[in-house]
Amino acid sequence: MKKRALLSVSDKNGILEFAQALAKLEYEILSTGGTMKHLKENGVPVTAVDEVTGFPEIMEGRVKTLNPMIHGGLLAKQDDAAHQAQMTEHGIQPIHIVCVNLYPFKETILKPDVSVDDAIENIDIGGPAMLRASAKNHAYVTVIVDAADYRQVLEELQTEGQTTLDTRRRLAAKVFRHTAAYDALISGYLTDLAGEEFPEQVTFTYELKQPLRYGENPHQKAAFYSRPLGSDFSIASAEQLHGKELSYNNIQDANAAIQIVKEFNQPAAVAVKHMNPCGVGVGETVAEAFNKAYEADPVSIFGGIIALNREVDAETAEKLSGIFLEIIIAPSFTVEAIDLLTKKKNIRLLTIPFEQHTKDAWNTVSVEGGLLMQQPDTFGFADADIRIATDREPTEPEWEALKLGWAVVKHVKSNAIVVSDAQRTLGIGAGQMNRVGAANIALTQAGDRANGAALASDAFFPMDDTVGAAAKAGITAIIQPGGSVKDEDSIKKANEYGIAMVFTGVRHFKH
Repeated sequence: MKKRALLSVSDKNGILEFAQALAKLEYEILSTGGTMKHLKENGVPVTAVDEVTGFPEIMEGRVKTLNPMIHGGLLAKQDDAAHQAQMTEHGIQPIHIVCVNLYPFKETILKPDVSVDDAIENIDIGGPAMLRASAKNHAYVTVIVDAADYRQVLEELQTEGQTTLDTRRRLAAKVFRHTAAYDALISGYLTDLAGEEFPEQVTFTYELKQPLRYGENPHQKAAFYSRPLGSDFSIASAEQLHGKELSYNNIQDANAAIQIVKEFNQPAAVAVKHMNPCGVGVGETVAEAFNKAYEADPVSIFGGIIALNREVDAETAEKLSGIFLEIIIAPSFTVEAIDLLTKKKNIRLLTIPFEQHTKDAWNTVSVEGGLLMQQPDTFGFADADIRIATDREPTEPEWEALKLGWAVVKHVKSNAIVVSDAQRTLGIGAGQMNRVGAANIALTQAGDRANGAALASDAFFPMDDTVGAAAKAGITAIIQPGGSVKDEDSIKKANEYGIAMVFTGVRHFKH
């Protein structure tokens, strides 16, 4: 009796050559639908599944392989006497090789005009059932879900007459990863349709983008995975035009940079070090914006990551090439800019589609033994319930400085203080254990430039000491959430120094 192989694939790449090789090895090939038609048209002898089952495909192909004649052949223990007796009794023959890939559910739901009916019809039922059955029974069955594995399977069949248990186990593990990822996409799609924010179980799937040389430190192993339905406005979807591969820390910093720069509609430049901004600038042109970001902190920008929200032209590239930078991210680069910047061998140039930045996914953070989920912090100045808490209102230039500081401070590690004017950050205090400590760092960095500048705080002032420090440095306007039981102390201190203080009603903690 010939050995049997069941081939039923939506991705036809390589399947003809694989089937031809199996036919030469005298396998009987079972198949269905489009795969069977493709093989027959190319001269490969094929037995239709309905000839094996004795039952036709029904319900528009929804039911075709869900049959004991198929699943008995997949699940039988081929060296078990009781299983063999039952197979003989019911006329079931074993199936030794299964090659199946699934309906293109992900590709279907990615279509901008996809209907719910189309999505549902592309949920495969028989395919996963065959894959899971074969993978469970991998002691006897070789199961293939990835065309990249055809060659190794054929080499072992041609040289040894069968595949090794190690190969079958590796392929079985890949199958269960594949079906788990497939189901995760389906469950996520239906959960979104149902409008459930926090279901009783949540499953994410990611696809390997690249192994990394190391992690946060050289002694840590790491890899970079991307979400298959993630935003195009992401480092995972970026196109790298030049430079060596990204490191773990590069990816973290680059992500921080694009999250900040997307806050701005006017030409903007953001410099990031260790996931905190070290300089943010805006201007009439992207070159002017970069100048402002550079002037904000010309020391810390060294070795930093730059994100710009406009095309990089020759003028901007000339300025960028004058300092050591790890990465430059922009919507695009002119030919002249690329010629200038690629003279530096190691600098990475990345492009991402800035027009896609409106799609915000839930934030997830792993903790030992669990996962935290939250909505992204998209709350901006336009959303705030602004209240002027002091006697004096901000002037128009102060309003512009407050808006810039408020856009940046939510991306700075808490406790966070940002000192800014209307076009650039002047000092940033990040990640301190007390607020006045963060303020002192930001004010010290700003130096004399703090005179007449604005100060933004990610959370309220528990005491009036931050207002006092700001006043001594020359700050004339402050923006903060408010809400402390001691707000009146801060208001009184601000009035004492003639500072205009604005409350937003919303904090921007970033841990």
